[in-house]
Amino acid sequence: MARYVREVVLNKPGDFVQFIMDDYLQKNGFIMSGWKGEPAYRTGDAAIEGYKYLKWGYMNGVFHLEAWMKGTFGGEWNLDGFVGTLQKKPYKESLEQLLAILQQPLPQGGQMSGGYPIPVQTVDNSGAATMALVLGILASIAGFVIPIVGIVLGCIGFSRGRMGAGSSKAGMATAGRVLSVVGIIISIVMWVFNFIVVMGMF
Repeated sequence: MARYVREVVLNKPGDFVQFIMDDYLQKNGFIMSGWKGEPAYRTGDAAIEGYKYLKWGYMNGVFHLEAWMKGTFGGEWNLDGFVGTLQKKPYKESLEQLLAILQQPLPQGGQMSGGYPIPVQTVDNSGAATMALVLGILASIAGFVIPIVGIVLGCIGFSRGRMGAGSSKAGMATAGRVLSVVGIIISIVMWVFNFIVVMGMF
């Protein structure tokens, strides 16, 4: 089993931890799924960014987190190492942001709303949304010149766009995803076109 595993002593109310986790899972598009017989949350897709998995628990003030990606031939990839790093890195960064959010100090004597202390900081992937737009634009341009670069940038941009879809810059994230897909399509078309041209020369 190869997983990113973290245990952090929080000593926070359980409803606070549940609130933050529900917010993170929703913003990052996780759904309850399964992994080889064990329950786990899943996000991503098989074609562009790969499937990402997550499990968490909270008991006696200790937060336990396990995360991994579906690797080659159905195995597990942890979030370190060179293989798949373009997809692992943003996922790992989002988890580290989540852990930082969970460790924030809670307001003293603040009002309660639905059992949750307010105001509290939640995960906001606005940086990922901005990055998605930039990468989408670059992918669309690179697709005409260096198709392989356009495909790589498009895949990364699409992944970042999904991460930023639930942020305060959701519109930018959507635009980034669309441009990333356009960049991938352009890259594939140009790749095929170049191949036909080269073959026609022989």
